[in-house]
Amino acid sequence: MENTQFILYEEEYKKINEIILRLAREANAKFVFLVDKNGQLIAHCGDTEDIDTTSLASLTAGNIAATSGLAKLLGEKEFSVLFHEGERDNIHITLIGERIILVVVFDHRSSLGLVRLRVKKASQELKKIFDELTEKIQKEMQAEELESPFSEITDEDIENLFSE
Repeated sequence: MENTQFILYEEEYKKINEIILRLAREANAKFVFLVDKNGQLIAHCGDTEDIDTTSLASLTAGNIAATSGLAKLLGEKEFSVLFHEGERDNIHITLIGERIILVVVFDHRSSLGLVRLRVKKASQELKKIFDELTEKIQKEMQAEELESPFSEITDEDIENLFSE
């Protein structure tokens, strides 16, 4: 998925929203975010009125990038789960596949165990959706390449055109 153009269709977006809404409810989370590794907010739900969602998405992606660097220094491929505990709020961050980050923010009304349990199920469902989405995008890109009027032109044809 890393090299694939990221496109989100309405059908998949609705499924993703259903999953994160259910996750927020079942985990007693304050809010849930889904972010790509570039820091783009994909979806969110919960009480985000007082939160700068753009900054949170960006900083989460930066956190994953920094942690990835730490993992490599220690000989690990990646640390797929991060947890930050604060006085009032806690953040549980999970890497889904190679590109998607699931963020759950919760307080004393929930527990790390409950969040981890609910995140595990939601992560599997989200991974399946993003895997199917990747496959769908790749098929569409291949079809577009075949239909392109330029698909018949080779590098050699271009060289010949400009060398005359």
